[in-house]
Amino acid sequence: MFDAPFDVFAVMFAIAAFLIALKASNQATELRRRLGSLEAALQAPRPIQPPPLLPEQEQAAAPAASAAEPPPLAPETEQAPSLVTADVTPPPIEPSSDAPPPRPAPAPGFEERLGTRWVVWIGGLALALGGFFMVRYSIEAGLIGPGVRVFLGGVFALALLGAGEWTRRKETISNIQALPIANIPAILTAAGTAVAFATVYAAYALYGFLVPATAFVLLGLVALGTLAAALLHGPALAGLGVVGAFITPALVSSAKPDYWALYVFLAIVTAASFGLARIRLWRWLAVTTIVFAVLWIFPGLDTNELQVAPHAFHAIAGFVLAALLVVCGFMFGPTIEDGQIEPVSSSALGAYLFGAMLIVLSSAHADLSLIAFTLLVAATLYVAWRAEAATGALGAAAAVVFIVFAEWAVRANPDMLVLPGGPLPGIGPTATDSSVTLHLMMAAIFAAGFGIAGFLAQGRSNSAIIPVVWAAAAVATPIAVLVALYARIAHLDRSIPFAILAVLLAGAFGLATETLSRRETRPGLAISIALFATGTLGALALALTFALEKGWLTIALALMSLGTAWISMRRPIPFLRWLAAIFAGIVTARVAYDPRIVGDAVGTTPIFNWLLWGYGLPAAAFWAASHFLHRRGDDAPLRMVEAAAILFTALLAFMEIRHLATSGDMTSSPSLLEAGLQVCVALAMAIGLERLRLRSRSIVHNVGAVILTAIAGFISVFGLLFLENPMIWRIDVGGAVFNLLLLGYALPAVLMLLLAYAVVGARGKVYANILAGAALLFALVYLTLEIRRFYHGPILSSGGTTGAEQYTYSIGWLAFGVVLLGIGVLVNSERARLASAAVIGLTILKAFVIDMSTLTGVYRALSFMCLGIVLVAIGWLYQRILFRRQLPPPAPQTSS
Repeated sequence: MFDAPFDVFAVMFAIAAFLIALKASNQATELRRRLGSLEAALQAPRPIQPPPLLPEQEQAAAPAASAAEPPPLAPETEQAPSLVTADVTPPPIEPSSDAPPPRPAPAPGFEERLGTRWVVWIGGLALALGGFFMVRYSIEAGLIGPGVRVFLGGVFALALLGAGEWTRRKETISNIQALPIANIPAILTAAGTAVAFATVYAAYALYGFLVPATAFVLLGLVALGTLAAALLHGPALAGLGVVGAFITPALVSSAKPDYWALYVFLAIVTAASFGLARIRLWRWLAVTTIVFAVLWIFPGLDTNELQVAPHAFHAIAGFVLAALLVVCGFMFGPTIEDGQIEPVSSSALGAYLFGAMLIVLSSAHADLSLIAFTLLVAATLYVAWRAEAATGALGAAAAVVFIVFAEWAVRANPDMLVLPGGPLPGIGPTATDSSVTLHLMMAAIFAAGFGIAGFLAQGRSNSAIIPVVWAAAAVATPIAVLVALYARIAHLDRSIPFAILAVLLAGAFGLATETLSRRETRPGLAISIALFATGTLGALALALTFALEKGWLTIALALMSLGTAWISMRRPIPFLRWLAAIFAGIVTARVAYDPRIVGDAVGTTPIFNWLLWGYGLPAAAFWAASHFLHRRGDDAPLRMVEAAAILFTALLAFMEIRHLATSGDMTSSPSLLEAGLQVCVALAMAIGLERLRLRSRSIVHNVGAVILTAIAGFISVFGLLFLENPMIWRIDVGGAVFNLLLLGYALPAVLMLLLAYAVVGARGKVYANILAGAALLFALVYLTLEIRRFYHGPILSSGGTTGAEQYTYSIGWLAFGVVLLGIGVLVNSERARLASAAVIGLTILKAFVIDMSTLTGVYRALSFMCLGIVLVAIGWLYQRILFRRQLPPPAPQTSS
């Protein structure tokens, strides 16, 4: 039916299915052999033994025995053990000493495997493929007419079927046991059924010898014959026959595919396979059928002229057959205990829902495909309502509904997939043929169906998971559909009608929450109540998003995280804690998509702009949410929310600083003002987190403090000392005292020193000393730059360095060292005294390396004179005050 490239894949499918079927046959035959051995062992004759006596019976029989028998001449050397209880297992039957012990059967050798197994496998596969390819060759070469081809195919199929039945009866009469994994009758019959399928299908689809009704009857007879034969021959025939039937349309190709003929044929094969799987309870056969049936949805989806009707028929027919025969506890399906979600039952319905979704997407939301999709979703709700085993299909139904509506929204609004920097090449608006009215009707049906059914399902089951799945689908589906409609119709702009719908949805969820809270406790009811309460918060957040500007979406999602955390404190359900963390992750992803939150509409007012609301409110919400979550313990959701709180607090500060430094132009180049403010804010937040972590013992606060310190250090080194250094680049630092130098170097030095004292007892001396050294470096840099500002004005990079300026540097550094020494002496700080020694040592190095070569005249003399006086004074200070040595008292003089 299809072109030649598909033949290779068809052969591969056939071989794989052949091996699967042989494996199933092996297992089934081995089980039958073991059952027969057990029955033979149970029916074997056993010697009759008297029942054992109770202790009371032995005592009663002892006098009679002594009277009837003479006393023994000698005491017995062995005594039988006394019986403790009457329920004693009889001793096992010992085999006769005359019969030799059974010998284990020798393992088959290579020759035996080759002759009894491999040849049979290859022969069966060759027979089936030979029939298929003979038909194909006759078509390509034109050797015989169409009627003769069909006749010979039928004769070959009947011959194979007759050979299979004859060999089966021959083995039964002769009491020959078939090999478990090389059952010749089963393989011959399987090959015959596959050829029969191909022959009837070719007579109908390729040559038109049969009208649809006749073809339908004949294919049904072949399917029923396969079913009956599989009941006799076991899973080998089932596997080969069904898989062979599924690959028949691929092997027998046609220039113009007839999808109606294809899907009517596949419906009959599916019905036969599901029926056989139901009778024999072969789960593997049902799964194999579902996989092949879904794969057959793909042909034709990529064409411009998609035939929706036959594809929809295939999805609906397969869904109905799966519901009738595969779903446990529904109609003719297998029985199962109540309260269990059976994987095959749920997956079967979900697979056909997936196929229906593909048809909708490939047909650009054609009306017929939407109607078929709606019918299958409604049928899923009905089947899951009647059979709890199929409850898992609710998740698949909710997922495909969201995908369909989301794709519909993106199809009409491709700009939603465009990054903030501009459109990508090849992305442009595309027309949509789908009807808005039909989608609105579908949305109403889905929202009402999932919501009402999910509410009414509470309390119907004794299982805890069943009502939770219903509640999750009832909450998620209406919200997802509402968001998709808002994106498609309102284009993510303000919409009061959608805000009203969100408020009504929140009211419905709130009413469901209150109603369920008054009911008696049932399994899973607490989680369902929490889900409906979370839906209430989510709908309210959406109402704010719809009624206000785009940026409020970020705020609304953050408030959802806060509300969920608060509910989790009232109702300690682990799922709610994860839900709060998920909302925090969504908000973070939203900000990563567009850090400005509202695009270019941030505003020009410093501080009080959209950044304050877009980052400040989520940060406050996450801090409050972490406070609520912390009351119930420390776990992964709490750490995620704490990380989001720290992240949004830092982003708020950094983004506001950038907005202030660039006058609202968020894309301009950085500046000294921005770098200085960012270092100060990062250090201040690091100090706050260091204090907070001592009380909270949170690893997130611990790591956050280190990360902020590292960020401050990175900006300090590469920003303040290199990229934005006013001695290197032409930068206007401002006034004489209150200028950018004070903000960019003096204040960071103070904050670094405070951070060093904050961590000295918690992170070790090395960490604290690095921070203290950085503080000393920035203080010295500030002093140097401020002296240069005095000589050069606001532009420090202009002009040369005079002798007076060099002398002032030395005096300033020396004075700074003396001040540090004084502080160290007053507060008895060894760290301050060591810092003083470092500064004075640097001054000495400058005097002998720079001043001696650059200064002349009085400046050189004054530089060294001042340095010498200060060094002598420092030495006296250390000798007389810091390390004063007491003279030993004089020895007493003795009188002569």
